[in-house]
Amino acid sequence: MISCTQFIPAYSEGFKYLHKKEGKQEVVKFWEVLSDLYLTDSLKKEVKEKGISGCFDYWQKALNEEAADFTMTLDKDKNTFEIMMHHCPSKGMLNQLTYMSPYEDYCEHCDLLYRRVLEPLGFIYTIDLSTCHKAVCRLVVTKKKLMEDKKNGRKK
Repeated sequence: MISCTQFIPAYSEGFKYLHKKEGKQEVVKFWEVLSDLYLTDSLKKEVKEKGISGCFDYWQKALNEEAADFTMTLDKDKNTFEIMMHHCPSKGMLNQLTYMSPYEDYCEHCDLLYRRVLEPLGFIYTIDLSTCHKAVCRLVVTKKKLMEDKKNGRKK
């Protein structure tokens, strides 16, 4: 079976092609379609069934399949889930390729794909891509109601 990481250069080149041909807005539209088509039966289903724990279950499987170097934290009491990506295999692979340069905004697809699923389900999705050029990032998912209660001084 072919590993999903073997498709990474093709994804990057596809993003570059769309960007060059139609502009960044077309790349974003493509990512939106990917999110809608492929994350509904996986991430969305897990989170609808299990709440914040569904995030843990989804990414545990996905990141292990990709052989990522990561740390995940799930705090059920605070309804918070975090991934600290120590080394993203996709971006790491792209950084090592000598025959091509990666799509400049490659890592932004993670923000759009997952935010698009989680925010409508009542979660706040934040991602720090400031070090993604080093194949390192951090994402945090928190249940929206808890964040709003904290702002208003209420405890749940």
